[in-house]
Amino acid sequence: MDTNLRGNDPGQLGHSLANLTEVLIPLLDAVAARSVMEIGSYAGDLTRELCNWAVGAGASVTAIDPAPRNGLIELSEQRPELELLRETSHHALRHVSLPDVVIIDGDHNYYTVREELRLIDERARGADAPLLIFHDVCWPHGRRDAYDDPEQIPPERRESMVRNARVFPGEPGIAQGGLSYPWAAAREGGPRNGVLTAIEDFVKDRDGVRLAIVPAFFGFGVVWPRDAPWASAVAGIVEPWSDNAILARLEANRVLHLAKEHLRVAEVMLWTMRSKDLERRNADLERRNADLERRNADLERRNTDPS
Repeated sequence: MDTNLRGNDPGQLGHSLANLTEVLIPLLDAVAARSVMEIGSYAGDLTRELCNWAVGAGASVTAIDPAPRNGLIELSEQRPELELLRETSHHALRHVSLPDVVIIDGDHNYYTVREELRLIDERARGADAPLLIFHDVCWPHGRRDAYDDPEQIPPERRESMVRNARVFPGEPGIAQGGLSYPWAAAREGGPRNGVLTAIEDFVKDRDGVRLAIVPAFFGFGVVWPRDAPWASAVAGIVEPWSDNAILARLEANRVLHLAKEHLRVAEVMLWTMRSKDLERRNADLERRNADLERRNADLERRNTDPS
């Protein structure tokens, strides 16, 4: 059994959706997917898994990322089944052909996700709608916006945000230590805040659409039309995992210890910085004392010199 975290993950966060491929890949097979779109491919950790699946399934993969990392760029040059689009999801969803499955794991905020869903819904509804798969639907992004580039979000659609924010489970505001994000909403919860909130608002406005949540590795979400020919197959795969109380407790424990470890590291760094500052101050005081001693010695010599 492979118990190692998947993807390039030096911080051991388990942040890659590749850690949920045992659920994700069977879903692709259940809908007999021949085309998959991944929004937010980053370095290509999940993309590589999708390409490996696509070879056997005779399928194609489209990766959408406006700022792809080197690993994803290299992968796109090596794998003929992969097309890389270096643009935002909001732009791409206006012109690319809709696939059988859309995996949404891009900018983790209400506005971005809600707009992605609106654009997809405008082009395909009911049984024709693609299977939708989401990441980060649990803590910390389920109910709290984060922004890779706040300038991409209309000012009136942004939450009050904090730069270099640290968040901690159970703390609705900004914490002194915990997981760190370039920009995050100042408060957790409330309307139009978070990935899961965006998905729930989308689902509640539509009849015949189902949402399931797998509470593992920051949360895995699935949305599908109940009248799709493959709906029962999808439900059969997801239901054993959906809203599983044991998984939810494991995930809550996992993120708590992750945040505690990051808090500990931050405290050690702060202690180290303060120690170095004290060392610099002590060294400066020693230099001043030595200078004063030299001056006193010079004065004493002058006072005792008869000439």
